[in-house]
Amino acid sequence: MSRSHLAAYENARLRYAALGVDTELALECLAHIPVSLHCWQGDDVAGFEGSDTALDGGLAVTGNYPGKARNADELRADIEKALSLIPGRHRINLHACYAETDGRKVDRNALAPEHFARWRDWALGRGLSLDFNPSFFAHRLAGDGFTLSHGDATIRQFWIEHGIACRRIAAHFGAVQGSPCVTNVWVPDGYKDTPVDRKTPRERLAESLDAMFAEPVDPRFVLDAVESKLFGIGSESYVVGSHEFYLGYALSRKKLLCLDAGHFHPTESVADKISSVLQWSERLLLHVSRGVRWDSDHVVTLNDELAFIAQEVVRGGFLGRVHLGLDFFDATINRIAAWVIGSRALIQALLRALLEPIDRLRSAEQAGDYTTRLALQEESRSLPFGAVWDMACERGGVPAGLGWLEEVKAHERDVLSLRG
Repeated sequence: MSRSHLAAYENARLRYAALGVDTELALECLAHIPVSLHCWQGDDVAGFEGSDTALDGGLAVTGNYPGKARNADELRADIEKALSLIPGRHRINLHACYAETDGRKVDRNALAPEHFARWRDWALGRGLSLDFNPSFFAHRLAGDGFTLSHGDATIRQFWIEHGIACRRIAAHFGAVQGSPCVTNVWVPDGYKDTPVDRKTPRERLAESLDAMFAEPVDPRFVLDAVESKLFGIGSESYVVGSHEFYLGYALSRKKLLCLDAGHFHPTESVADKISSVLQWSERLLLHVSRGVRWDSDHVVTLNDELAFIAQEVVRGGFLGRVHLGLDFFDATINRIAAWVIGSRALIQALLRALLEPIDRLRSAEQAGDYTTRLALQEESRSLPFGAVWDMACERGGVPAGLGWLEEVKAHERDVLSLRG
């Protein structure tokens, strides 16, 4: 780091110290916050199953930027490149459709740890931990928009078996990596137009989930989560797994609730839900995304919503109880750059939250001195955050500023452009 950057950090350290904030403590805390990087950004949620993998279930990826990963080796290499430009040690989030079966047809209810052995060995060799997701979409038995709540018991059973298989895979990951594998269940089930019977599909979904979770799994190895959605393409009028459904299910069955930042009405604050849910639940999973008018999964940027989410996690002392994952897919820009931009934005938001003069803010609020509270909040905005962020990058061994973009462009020229 140059002398000018060191001088800038020292000035920032003193400025923050004047408000009672220890930048060294904030940097140390930040270095130990893992973010789960989603594998599906690198290949547009295609997976490696072949003919059954055309997207459905309301999922859509726009754009055709050159250089998409065509196989698991390329995808892993792209993830490695992204991780080399993101400060901190993070996790990788897999979907079941990224199994490697060596060209053999293995249906989703027959997946086993052996089909993810290369992912496991790759992660272990690099000190990474894996999270996991069953894939309830892009399959011949999901084409009509229903899976675990399907009216056909045979189809429901297939998806129950898929969920059971995925929990066993996750348990294997958790046992070998020494860290629980967060395993998230999202299903696309719902109606495009107004249904007559809203109750029965939800009864079927609850029964299917109970059957899927019936097999005991050691919580040291697996943390089960369930994820709601407001609406999707093809389920505009009714989603079986609504927020209220999964909130009740998670609390009654002691599962994690997953709050996806793109799965609510644009005027709803996901940040505001965090402390409410954690009053009653031990843990929470957050999928950090950016919806533009709908659940469009834009690349995460350092906007107000992201800042509010990070503030709630930090202010509430929830860092040990909240699992942070990314969930976006953009094929209109360089896919590795999308990972880097989104990840760095979330980490920056967390650092900003860690640099708040929280003790003084709390004291002012508790004393009813809302003038001081507002003044402190505004003063915090003008502090030299960028110098502290540069130090986080320096200590994390990654480029500060736009230095990472030069590396991505070189990688695009030397590697991605050769993929055709």
